[in-house]
Amino acid sequence: MKFVALNEDRNYLENKYHKTTEPFDGYKRRNYHGYEYDPSTGLDDEGIVLGLEKLENDLQGTSRSVLKAKLVEYVLQNTRIDVNEHDYFVGFYTWGRVVEKYINKWKTEVLESTGEFDKLMKDFNAAGAVSMWPDFDHVVPDFEALMALGFPGIKKRAQQYRAERELNGTLTEEQKDYFEAIDITYGAIIDIIDRMYTYAKAHPHSKSEKIAQCLLNLKNGAPTNIYEAMQLIYIYFIISDGIECCQVRSLGHGLDNTLYPYYLKDLENGTFTQDEIKELLAYFLMQWSAIGNVMGQPMYLGGTDKNGETKFNQLSRDIIDVYEYLGIFDPKIQIKVNTNTPEDILNKLFKMIRDGKNSFVFCCEPGMIKSVMSYGATYEEALDMDIRGCYEPGVRATEVTTAPIYVNALKAVEYVFSNGFDKRTQKQVGIKTGSVENFKSFEDFYNAFLKQWEYLIETSMKITDAYEPYLYKINPSPMYSATVKHSLEKARDGYQDTAKFSNTAVLCTGIATTVDAVMAVKWLVFDKNETTLEELKSALDNDWVGYELLRAKALSCPHKYGNDDSKTDLYAEAMVSYFTNKVNNRPNARGGVYKSSPHPAMMFKWQGAKTQATPDGRKFGEEMSKNTSPTIAMDKNGVTALIRSVVNLHPYRFTEDSCLDIMLHPSAVKGDEGILTMRALLDTYLKNGGQSMQFNIFNVDHLRDAQKNPEKYKNLQVRVCGWNNLWNDLTYEEQEAYIKRAENL
Repeated sequence: MKFVALNEDRNYLENKYHKTTEPFDGYKRRNYHGYEYDPSTGLDDEGIVLGLEKLENDLQGTSRSVLKAKLVEYVLQNTRIDVNEHDYFVGFYTWGRVVEKYINKWKTEVLESTGEFDKLMKDFNAAGAVSMWPDFDHVVPDFEALMALGFPGIKKRAQQYRAERELNGTLTEEQKDYFEAIDITYGAIIDIIDRMYTYAKAHPHSKSEKIAQCLLNLKNGAPTNIYEAMQLIYIYFIISDGIECCQVRSLGHGLDNTLYPYYLKDLENGTFTQDEIKELLAYFLMQWSAIGNVMGQPMYLGGTDKNGETKFNQLSRDIIDVYEYLGIFDPKIQIKVNTNTPEDILNKLFKMIRDGKNSFVFCCEPGMIKSVMSYGATYEEALDMDIRGCYEPGVRATEVTTAPIYVNALKAVEYVFSNGFDKRTQKQVGIKTGSVENFKSFEDFYNAFLKQWEYLIETSMKITDAYEPYLYKINPSPMYSATVKHSLEKARDGYQDTAKFSNTAVLCTGIATTVDAVMAVKWLVFDKNETTLEELKSALDNDWVGYELLRAKALSCPHKYGNDDSKTDLYAEAMVSYFTNKVNNRPNARGGVYKSSPHPAMMFKWQGAKTQATPDGRKFGEEMSKNTSPTIAMDKNGVTALIRSVVNLHPYRFTEDSCLDIMLHPSAVKGDEGILTMRALLDTYLKNGGQSMQFNIFNVDHLRDAQKNPEKYKNLQVRVCGWNNLWNDLTYEEQEAYIKRAENL
């Protein structure tokens, strides 16, 4: 594989966004504009901020949607731009989410208007019982419409919908503002593309002619080749994510399938050679590596067409080859797999993962199709689903799902022992289920746990129902809305009740650790009479200090999730059924339904830090389990037993997503037999209703050495929850958690 210019530009690209005077926070977006842009092209950030403040003051009384569009327009009209010889993709100077200041103010206004619900949300968040916020970070525009129409065509289509309403006399004032906001936003997008085109023409260099022609075509219409298609995706992403503040969680409807028609046409017409396309792909992928969103930028490949044939193609292979060459882990790649997935592609990916390039998650179509159909999609819609975020399926172009609720299931156990009182915040956050000293049976304890959990689930949905009808007042989304036909037909914002599936996800943190905690109570107190609930409460209140022997017994409880233990798996299945039955298809306040997920994002750590000691032997502040995976080091019977426990949950019941993290010792995947082992694990999971699976291949000695000698392991990758991090970017405590699990292999 030959890359000519990229090898010279790579260091430039890697550092492009990383020079900043801001203190670095690894858990916030790293949208740094970096190097100095030509000051003649616009204002610096300070000038942009001052201009936005004046604009807001001048536009008092303007509708929220038009004001938001005007703010975005001001940024695009006045930000500095760049087209230079090191990159085929254009530069936006102001990408620090300066408009977010206004969204946060509008959010406060809306949440405070909900009264008691706002207070409940704040108490939940402070306690770590439920983490909640209005979510705009899981959107996928209709890329098919964007590719067919381009930015000018999207603008024109919205104007036609407005004209139809004007003609039949049904256009309300609110609808006028909706269409006006779209017109302003897309006009501003076209104008900045024109500015960049003019700049490229005025500053000739080795790439400027090609870039200028690309920009000219995008200014005037739809993309005509693969480079223009990639540039459109990139520009849409930058403006939506960094300026309009709606995070784009996929790059196309499958990057390979979105770009494939252009790929074939370009090769046939001689527009680009295959090597030239690979080089453009390399520059494209490097954009997200340079941006460095800590949770990664998702994109997916593959899938199955309506005839049952695989959608993997030669472009899929080229993308994977380029990704391997670059040695990056962002964007993260979701692989839509089925029984028809080509063997050479799976083998290639397994080998990459084995070699430490493990930024891949395998998304199993059979289980995901069951999941998506269960909330009303047809088979055809489910088959054609997008994968967004970490590994969430969603109906293409007709679903907008928010993810605003993370319920801490382990807090429900804590609140049984405290009668609903939160020790950290010194508030009654849970409900009163009685003193544990008065519980006479395990059934009493278990029923109290379910009541506490139910309260957190039900209350969080009531809180969300109180504000989600007003998402369009918190963060109007004209850029996204204009791509969605249902939104245009109803002339309402895409985050209102305009999509066919306007859904809301409830995510649950720490399912495995919660199962372990409940089973520990059953075994220690009621099966073996090793202790009493009163003594166990005292041990937890003291964070196990003075109760070390009892803690050792709790840790050695034989009923730990992930070991194919029939009794544990029975309770695990029952608890998952309880959660999914409470959540799935419950009507939300936007005309859609609630969806369930065991995906915790970073809450396994953040909520864990706010959760007291629990009966499974966990101490205060320690992290909880991730996804449908076991508590760290508690799966003692091997990976086959783990998979049996997981598929026993019927993972497709989780209608938002479900993922299993697999950790294997390098010796288990050595040679050709090792590749067959990985394939067998994936096949077993896929054929039993699993949704997503991801791998870490670790040797504990390797990790210990990496901890002691970080300079030797600058490129060591770790699959965290639904993304990759560099080992050296993890905290010591996070590293220890991986080492602890590796010791268990």
